[in-house]
Amino acid sequence: MLNSAIQQFKIVVMLFKLAWRNIWRNRRRTTITVASITFAVFFSVFMEAIQKGAWDNLISNVVNFYYGYVQIHEKGYWEEQSLEKVFTIEGGLEQLETQQPNVAAVLPRIESFALASTGNNTTGVLVVGIAPEKERQMTDLDQRLVAGQYLSVKDKATIIARGVSERLSLGINDTLILISQGYRGVNSAGKYPVKGIVEFGSPELNKQMVYLPLPEAQWFYGAENLVTSLALDIKNPNRVEETVNALRTELDTSRYEIMDWKAMLPDLLEAKRLDSGGNVIVYFILYMIIAFGIFGTILMMTKERSYEMGVLVAIGMKRWQLGSVIWIEVILMGLIGALLGIILSLPLVAYFHVNPLEFAGDYSATMEQFGFEAVFPAAFRWTIFAQQALIVIIITIVLGFYPMWKIRRLQPVQAMRG
Repeated sequence: MLNSAIQQFKIVVMLFKLAWRNIWRNRRRTTITVASITFAVFFSVFMEAIQKGAWDNLISNVVNFYYGYVQIHEKGYWEEQSLEKVFTIEGGLEQLETQQPNVAAVLPRIESFALASTGNNTTGVLVVGIAPEKERQMTDLDQRLVAGQYLSVKDKATIIARGVSERLSLGINDTLILISQGYRGVNSAGKYPVKGIVEFGSPELNKQMVYLPLPEAQWFYGAENLVTSLALDIKNPNRVEETVNALRTELDTSRYEIMDWKAMLPDLLEAKRLDSGGNVIVYFILYMIIAFGIFGTILMMTKERSYEMGVLVAIGMKRWQLGSVIWIEVILMGLIGALLGIILSLPLVAYFHVNPLEFAGDYSATMEQFGFEAVFPAAFRWTIFAQQALIVIIITIVLGFYPMWKIRRLQPVQAMRG
């Protein structure tokens, strides 16, 4: 039995040696096949990296720079967005940072819409009361400053987004007037000097964000010691679902709602799925073109070598052995092409990962209308390289069965006659 296994192993090694030598017998044919596979991997990797990188950038801008990956609200708040759905931070909410290993910090906020005015200019804004130091920890809000200074908890001043600044023609130390309806219907009005101006990657956030220190915002809305939400700073975004499930086990879900960013921003998630679906169609067309190109070279190879195949079968070589040699040849060319595609795409993807594609002019304005920042960094993930290379290799392996099928039907005499 051992001798039989050794003999089979020797046969397999021999078949691989024959296949390796055969692919270099006709270097031109091998070069054409490998080049088509290399192009397929190179192009699909770059497309996938740009697509995923653009969405990662958008999600990071919208989610990580404001919403957070997880939020806790009073039950029903997210649908109503009402100041009547406020709550105090008590009970299990106070120990979340110590009890949940994936929660780095808890950011209390109170937020509601208001009318912002200066002179004859008015616009609707979202006023957010924040704990400045904790907000700095999660959202790096201080790093978004393009003018002025960051808030402190005792300030009676505001930070506004750049879009609000431009719409209201406001600069540093100018006065912003806010008018709204507060907790339980009280009238809310206040005047605040502009201490800083921030800029977000998301155009939608740029058009509406106004920040106040949490105590000042609670006073403005007549909701002392109350908050509308707790945004959680998550250590590992890949474990968001696990964290949400753990929170729902510990907290009273009849009183609180725990939502991840996918539940809070379903339109963003749906847009990502739609865009990914469109890319699938593009990839399918690309792979079909490449498949026909590879299949054409395999047809050419099979036709050119019909005499050789006929001779080998005639002198006693088993059909399955000959078919295996041809199949291994195709696989080896697929592996070489995939490896070259990865090697060639690595520096390009790395470059655009560090130096994102940026667009300006009409295209940038169009993108902003849909809530996108016109910046496209490439996502540098090994899974992208491996996935695209694997798909192309699988296509090559499947097409490699064609010459095996031809060999099974081969008539040696007719093949040798040409």
